[in-house]
Order: sequence, then structure tokens, then C-alpha cells
Amino acid sequence: MQATNLGGAQQAVTPRTLGPSDYKTLGLAALGGALEFYDFIIFVFFAPAIGQLFFPQAIPDWLRQLQTFGIFAAGYLARPLGGIIMAHFGDLLGRKRMFTLSVLLMSVPTLLMGLLPTYASIGLLAPVLLLVLRVLQGAAVGGEVPGAWVFVSEHVPQRHIGYACGTLTAGLTAGILLGSLVASGVNRHFAPADITGYAWRIPFLLGGVFGLFSVYLRRWLHETPVFAELKQRKSLAAEIPLKAVLRDHGRAVVVSMLLTWMLSAAIVVVILMTPTLLQKQFHIAPATALLANGVATLCLTLGCVVAGSIAGRIGAGRTLFIGGLALAASYYVMFAQLAVDPSKLLPLYAVTGFLVGVIGAVPFVMVKAFPAAVRFSGISFSYNVAYAVFGGLTPIVVSLMMKSNPMAPALYVGAVCVLGAVTTFFIKDAPQEPSSSR
Repeated sequence: MQATNLGGAQQAVTPRTLGPSDYKTLGLAALGGALEFYDFIIFVFFAPAIGQLFFPQAIPDWLRQLQTFGIFAAGYLARPLGGIIMAHFGDLLGRKRMFTLSVLLMSVPTLLMGLLPTYASIGLLAPVLLLVLRVLQGAAVGGEVPGAWVFVSEHVPQRHIGYACGTLTAGLTAGILLGSLVASGVNRHFAPADITGYAWRIPFLLGGVFGLFSVYLRRWLHETPVFAELKQRKSLAAEIPLKAVLRDHGRAVVVSMLLTWMLSAAIVVVILMTPTLLQKQFHIAPATALLANGVATLCLTLGCVVAGSIAGRIGAGRTLFIGGLALAASYYVMFAQLAVDPSKLLPLYAVTGFLVGVIGAVPFVMVKAFPAAVRFSGISFSYNVAYAVFGGLTPIVVSLMMKSNPMAPALYVGAVCVLGAVTTFFIKDAPQEPSSSR
């Protein structure tokens, strides 16, 4: 309850609560984010088939695999540039336009991937076209993630920003789970020869069609009240937004990058790398490892909502400090216990996956760290550059560390989580825009 003074008289103003329009915005944003992340990661689940079809049969298997994953990695390298460009126009022309464009820019290349002729049909043009489409996907997801965080945070009431960011992040992680489930379904219902022959196309075609449907749904979303008010008051950035970010908001950039490092370590190591580590290091059956990973990813989705909600109540700093240390301890205990008794995998991985959900509080910090006029650009630059660097180097660093220490994955995650916990002491909110609607 807040008090305002109108004409000399005190009048109580009740803070606005989440309404039907807020839930519609959150639902459509989370659905679009899930489908877009599905489109972005489905490539990796069918990398063996893609490698056979889009590169010459005469080359060695290791080279084919390297080239295939090189194309997959190109999507990550394209994220910063795509994100920065889309954020620039998002700060100057409007959040909704870029929010809708990002889904379109993802769904069309995904659909075209499912229709792409193979090397046997068009020769070297096949991998070149595949690379171009993958770069477009990377540019799209580079704009989608920060754009979605900004969009939902500027729609909901101030006290519900944490919940909104957590819910949106849960939608993004649900896309990873959806990709895993679809890939498992295709591998279960089709023989390997059929997958190589035609069935590998099905997940891409589905992703493209659902993405276009999401573009249609986003037509019903409205521009954020915050941007509309900035435009009305003629308070939009007077110069290139990124220039203002780098000149005036260095602290916010550094804090956001360090927290993104923690986010990328949690996702890349705990969720994406761990199933393979479980099989190689603890000799756990692939089916068991993938089942446990599915449960952990589901718990991660729930954990993002919980962490975002808690951050909105007690603050993102406390949430990330406690949650980060808890994640470090949980992942270490999981690795240590599996070396003794692998039968405890499912509950240990489920708890660890839930604690990975602490990353749902990271966007809350970034949204509050940058003023509205340059918010999109500030978040996009910090998040995408940090994720491209740390997300790209993490598998290499962990693999090199494992040569001398089998506990390297847990130690790496633990060290980055401790760094993230220390970073919370340097969190500082930017002056927030006044808005009667929030």
C-alpha cells in the first residue's frame, strides 16, 4: 500500500496486481521462447544424421563430426551480433517489433532446414546453406532471450518482475526439454536408416510450423507501457544505445556478464554436458542418464519460477547468493556420491536440476541494472557476449581439467557459483522510470 498526496489530502493507492492481460503476455512470451529454444537446440540431437547427409562420405568421421558441430557452434557466435543489432532497434523503435521479428527469424530458417537438399543433391552448396541458416538462428536467439526478459518485465507490475523473469526463463529451459522429448520420440519410432533417410526432417518442420504459429500469436501482444511512455515523453536514447551502455553503465555490464557466466556454467555443464559425463565417467546406461537428465531439466523449469518469485520478495542478490552456493554444494555431492553409489542418480540429479533454477533470478538483476532507455541494448550486449565467450569455452576448459581431476566438472561449477555469489555484493539498481501503470 502506497500513499500519495493529491490536493493536500492523503490517498491510499493499492499496487497493481497481475491481471489476465499480464498472464496472457507471460504465457505467449514463454511459449514463443520455448519454441524458439527448441528450434535452436534441435540441431544437436540430430548432428550424426546431419553430418552424414551434408558432408562428403569420403572424409573421415572425426572431420565430419568437427564440421557438423562447427556449424552448430556458428549459431552461438552469431548471437552477440544479432542480439546487439536487434536490441539497438528495440531501444529506438519498440520492444514488440523486435520481439516478433526474433521468432520469425528463427522459425523460417528452421523450416528451411527441414526442406534443405543434401550434399548428394547439390554438393558443397548444402553445407553452405546449412551454415547460413544456422547463423540466422543464432542471430534470432540472440535477440529473443534479452528481448523477452525486457518485454515481460516492462509489462508486469514492479513487484512481480522477478516472477515474470523466472517464468520466462522457465519457458526457455522448457524448450530444451521439448527438444529432448521430440528427439527421443523420433529415435524410438523410426529405424536408424529411416532417420537418415527422412525422419530427421520432422523435428525441424514441426519447429518451423509451430514457430510461425507463435509469430501469429505474438500479433496480439501490445507494446510495453514503459517504452510507450518513453516515446511519449521523448525520452528515448538520443545516441546509439550501446555507446551509452559502454560509457555510463560499465558496472552493470560487468556484473551482468559475471552472472551470465554462472548461468552458462549451470546450463552447459550441469544440464547439457552431464548426461555424457555420466555415461563415460560412471558407466551409467545412456537411457538412464537421459531419463535423469529429463527429470533434472523439468525440475530446472520449476526452479526458475520459484527462484524468480523469491527474488521478487527478498531480492535477487540474496536469492543468487544462497542458491548459487547451494547449487555448487549439490553438484559436488552428486559427483562424489555417484562414484560410490550410482543408484542415487535420479534424486541427486533432480535436486541439482531444481537448484540450477536459481538462474531464473539472473535476468531480474539485469533488468533492474539498466535504465529503460538503454535496457535492451545493455542486457543484450552483456548476456550475449558473455554467453558466447563463457558458454563456448566451458566445454573445452572442463574437458582439459578432467585429464588431471575426475571431479573437474563439479569443481568448475563450484568455482563459478562462488564467483557469482561474490558478484551479488556489487549489484546496484539503475534509477527506474516512473510509470503510473506499474
